[in-house]
Amino acid sequence: MRLYAILIYVFLYAPIAFIVAGSFNAGKQAMVWQGFSLDWYAKAFANPLIMEALTTSLYIALVNAVLSAVIGTLTALGLERVSGWTRAGFDALIYIAIMVPGIVIGISTLIAFVSVFDAVNPLLQMRLEMGAWAVIAAHVLFNTAVVALLVRARLQGMDRSLVEASEDLYATPLGTFRQVVLPLLAPSILAGFLLAFTFSFEDFIIAYFVAGPDVTLPIYIFSSIRRGVTPEINAVGSVVLITSFVLLIAAQLILRRAERPAD
Repeated sequence: MRLYAILIYVFLYAPIAFIVAGSFNAGKQAMVWQGFSLDWYAKAFANPLIMEALTTSLYIALVNAVLSAVIGTLTALGLERVSGWTRAGFDALIYIAIMVPGIVIGISTLIAFVSVFDAVNPLLQMRLEMGAWAVIAAHVLFNTAVVALLVRARLQGMDRSLVEASEDLYATPLGTFRQVVLPLLAPSILAGFLLAFTFSFEDFIIAYFVAGPDVTLPIYIFSSIRRGVTPEINAVGSVVLITSFVLLIAAQLILRRAERPAD
């Protein structure tokens, strides 16, 4: 079983390691090693097309993370105050948003926006079209559910006696939320923010359907490799990989640290 596990991990991670190693290749051909060099990273960041795609991806990811963190937190707090079929229905919607494949979200979002544009554009006498805002709307649908689950898990493990003590001391509901509940939920909210940023920054499938004329970094990478894989593309892919990896580790560490007081 250990041998099978090792072979599976090699099969999964060897291509990723090959991409990272290829980004340090001094030659122009990604498949032929010609020495170690960092020049391709410098050339990638000097490429205006890559920097424009990177700026678009960062903008989409940041706005999406903020909206997802706010809406997801409010959703989790609201669901704590309802029960029965209402709560079960919203729980089902949250899990469906996570379980639905990205390609389904992308296609359905594309169809929905096109239908709305066909109905609204003649009335407004203007032309609405796909773009970064459409990608943000599609990403928020998925990432709000992720944040809501994280915050709800923290709410269920939170010591309710702290809230009751605050109320016994005549604190207002807003004061209790600001001074007691929000600090306890902050690690989960921050972890959800980082996860939402990561999922949005590295997403290709959903963005490919609704980005319109805007180009994100994953879309740029996909368009470039159709003309052949170069060390420059490997460098860009490595940056995306390392960024996602660091943010995921940070989110995991924040969640683990938040669980310690609850234990």
